[in-house]
Amino acid sequence: MAYDVARIRSAFPSLESGWAQFDGPGGTQTPRAVGEAVASVLTGPLSNRGTSSVSERRAEDAVHGFRLAMADFADAHPRGIVHGRSATQLTYDFSRHLSREWGPGDEIVVTSLDHDSNVRPWVQAAERVGATVRWAHFDPATGELPVEAVTGLLGERTRLVAITAASNLIGTMPDVAAVAEAAHAVGALVWADGVHSSAHELPDLGELGADFLTCSPYKFLGPHCGVLVSRAELLERIVPDKLLPATDVVPERFEFGTLPYELLAGVTAAVDVLAGLAAPVGAASDAAATTDAAASRRARLQASYAGLHEHESRLLARIEAAVAELPGTTLHSRAARRTPTLLLTFADHEASAVSERLADVKVLAPSSNFYALEASRRLGLGDAGGLRIGLAPYTDDEDVDRLLAGLAAALR
Repeated sequence: MAYDVARIRSAFPSLESGWAQFDGPGGTQTPRAVGEAVASVLTGPLSNRGTSSVSERRAEDAVHGFRLAMADFADAHPRGIVHGRSATQLTYDFSRHLSREWGPGDEIVVTSLDHDSNVRPWVQAAERVGATVRWAHFDPATGELPVEAVTGLLGERTRLVAITAASNLIGTMPDVAAVAEAAHAVGALVWADGVHSSAHELPDLGELGADFLTCSPYKFLGPHCGVLVSRAELLERIVPDKLLPATDVVPERFEFGTLPYELLAGVTAAVDVLAGLAAPVGAASDAAATTDAAASRRARLQASYAGLHEHESRLLARIEAAVAELPGTTLHSRAARRTPTLLLTFADHEASAVSERLADVKVLAPSSNFYALEASRRLGLGDAGGLRIGLAPYTDDEDVDRLLAGLAAALR
């Protein structure tokens, strides 16, 4: 059915604040259902996982539900779903796990397009073991990261390629599948940062071709945590340092300490909300109760993302057309395939000052390098970055009207 943004907005209590939120790339607003799921698990009977009591079973159900939901979300297997405090933490953890097998002469590839969380952990791990770091650079004039810029660096000693599925700064979506095919041909692993892309493009681990994919549920309506998606058989080959009595079962052996069951329930609720974007209120919970809930949820996610893509594309076209008319404004988001994320700088105004002027009229569009430090520097913006405008499922035409009016006023 048609994408009903008014219905969707009604599920977000925070939007009653009156702010137009264009800070989605940094974290979306949270729907009521997610907050209720967190509160329900946290305040109901709750113990460590087990089967003897209702409190133990509720913890077990939260973990099981989380793995099923994220497996549906990424078209993966539940045994390949690893929870972490953040995508950064998961990347640091696995940089230590994987680099145990690296040494002098080995090589890793990172890109200047990436968020620093998919750069620094690998660079630092390589430095510790004496491996070589090779840099793949994007074209600042077009925002594109050509496949050959990455594949041209591959060789028989390449151990890992770290690449973003979408730039959180300028939205560029590289051809990860083509890079992965070339990397696998030389025996290298591929670590894809899907934190930004997952909010706009439904992830598919097999289609992406990566061995590892990270994402952050708080970027797509969920609570603050991180998720790693991989294949169970690959995780079986990776041996982390862990406490002696801790389980050796995959994926639990990578999740150190007691899990935050309430956050896991919140992630499951967020996936269900996403699956219901293109359906009437209540349809998601009804469908989830059916015997083919997993297949149904994936199909509903696909329908929702199709509707979301159409909605965001229309709003993005409006913003881009108006921005092109703003004097002294440079749009750095230029790649042919990208998310609805725009980075702007201004000839006669600091981006931070424009951001403050927008905040005066309750429009939130922050200014920063947003931890994409190498990308900001390659664009010639130094560490300051620019003004970032990001769309989310709840963004509507009135929000866009206010943004465009605010920008025009700030630049006068």
